[in-house]
Amino acid sequence: MKSILLATAIAVTALAATSPADAKGCIKGAIVGGVAGHYAGHHGMLGAAAGCLYGRHHAKQVREQQQQQQAQPSQQEKL
Repeated sequence: MKSILLATAIAVTALAATSPADAKGCIKGAIVGGVAGHYAGHHGMLGAAAGCLYGRHHAKQVREQQQQQQAQPSQQEKL
């Protein structure tokens, strides 16, 4: 079980190192996921890894929505 957690932690670290722009979502997600995982059966590391991945995903969605909102007014002005 520890080897699975270690491999997950290494994979998350590698993913976080490749795109530092998403670190904010990863850090917030890892904190929340780690706490939730700890209280849900002492799986804090696994929860932190899952939280990091979810945080990065959510941050990417928010960034894409902001980009779409910024692009829409410029298209309407042309009409």
